[in-house]
Amino acid sequence: MKTFTARAALPVALALSFVAPARAQTFPTNNAVLRRIWTIGEDSSQAEALLQTLSDSIGPRLTGTPQQANGEAWLLARYAEWGIPARKEQYGTWKGWRRGATHLDLIAPRVRTLDGTMMAWSPGTKGNVDGEVVMLPRASSAEEFAKALPAVKGKFVMISQPEPTCRPDSSWIHWGTPAMYDSLVARRKADSVEWAARLANTGATARELPVKLEQAGAIGVLSARWSRGWGVDKIFNARTARVPQLLVGCEDYSLVARLVAHDQHPRVRVSADAEMLGDVPVYNVIGEMKGSEKPNEYVLLSAHFDSWDGSSGSTDNGTGTVVMMEAMRILKQAYPHPTRTILIGDWSGEEEGLVGSRAFAADHPEIVSGLQALFNQDNGTGRIAHIGMQGLTGAGAFFGSWMAQLPSELTKGVEMDNPGMPSGGGSDNASFICYGAPSFGLGSDPWDYGIYTWHTNRDTYDKVAFDNVRSNAVLVASLAYLASEDSARVTRDRRVALPAGREWPACTPPPRKFGDWTR
Repeated sequence: MKTFTARAALPVALALSFVAPARAQTFPTNNAVLRRIWTIGEDSSQAEALLQTLSDSIGPRLTGTPQQANGEAWLLARYAEWGIPARKEQYGTWKGWRRGATHLDLIAPRVRTLDGTMMAWSPGTKGNVDGEVVMLPRASSAEEFAKALPAVKGKFVMISQPEPTCRPDSSWIHWGTPAMYDSLVARRKADSVEWAARLANTGATARELPVKLEQAGAIGVLSARWSRGWGVDKIFNARTARVPQLLVGCEDYSLVARLVAHDQHPRVRVSADAEMLGDVPVYNVIGEMKGSEKPNEYVLLSAHFDSWDGSSGSTDNGTGTVVMMEAMRILKQAYPHPTRTILIGDWSGEEEGLVGSRAFAADHPEIVSGLQALFNQDNGTGRIAHIGMQGLTGAGAFFGSWMAQLPSELTKGVEMDNPGMPSGGGSDNASFICYGAPSFGLGSDPWDYGIYTWHTNRDTYDKVAFDNVRSNAVLVASLAYLASEDSARVTRDRRVALPAGREWPACTPPPRKFGDWTR
């Protein structure tokens, strides 16, 4: 089809909402493909079944783990089932690691099972390891800290600031008085200043400190990173090489810290099953519907498949993955012979710095140069509500044309930042916009993402709002169809005026192995 060429110029604006006119409450009767996309997406969605398997059965997809490999096999099987050719593309190697069970128990001065788990790529234990818990030694200088280090031998060492309360601020503000809340804020600030000085006086960076402790004979490292919500903690990767590093929930970390502070000599027992698997190959999974008229021009559906492994990875980024999978499944049925080639990229290594997508962009300059549009989704279960034009001054006119053909059920409340700013990171569209290729992030309503599900121990299936996932899949499929059919190429003209100190982001080589990663 050679349509969708007329575009009215759109004004530059910080926020431009596209709301379809009242007559567009259903898909236009003269566009059978859009009607079919809508019908398939609404009446026979597979989103819930896909995400249930991904979240509950496969689970988290930490880069280099068997769970990620299992997930990739599942992706290939689903695409084959839908008649979509797909392949794995190796982009490097990573540290292989198998997570087993973690048990963390307080055994003195009383018995209590604690909320704790190994951090990613942590060494395990050989059976049970018991020991006293101590706080990071206090010192006035790096030299004094070095003299204090022998005291950690045979101990578990706490290296994070304890919280005065694990009750969220919203609760204090709602139930307490202003004076109570002000007192809490002042105490937290004073504690933070004291703790920052304690860390600085070790003379070690956050990366180096756990290593120094294990070299001094510590038998384990205990960390905490409260997300400031009820029972929610951020979990990232271990720094230790020989002894376990565990993330302990806010409440239990604070409990043990109080026991230490009052000289009540807490002891814990740790059993952590983990296996180091050496260097293993890591892959992106790429699905493809070949273009019938312009096979060397591309529409790319983008979402990262990997996750941190403190939970199930359901909203970061299981939801984005399923949105793109569903869009691809719908397109295969409603639009099996696209004008341009439609790709889906299920990226690995995003959580380590967009590694998989950066490698793909570097390895496929022909796709970058032929890119018509990339649509990326990666911020939870909310309805798509914001699309930034990434500093491309002509892109807004294309989105204006495409969105005007869609009903208000999909477009209502969607705001466009035009021309916006190019992303320097954050998610995988940044791996392509650094080349100036049209690559757009589809931002969602927050749904408490930052506190409760982003990189947390609570990112589970039950947090997903499937009405939003279904709607997002239909919107993405519709945009992909319209971008594929558009007779014109999305322009790559860049905004000239950038804020002071800002430049167009540079494309940098990704780390292709774990040892080159510097996070």
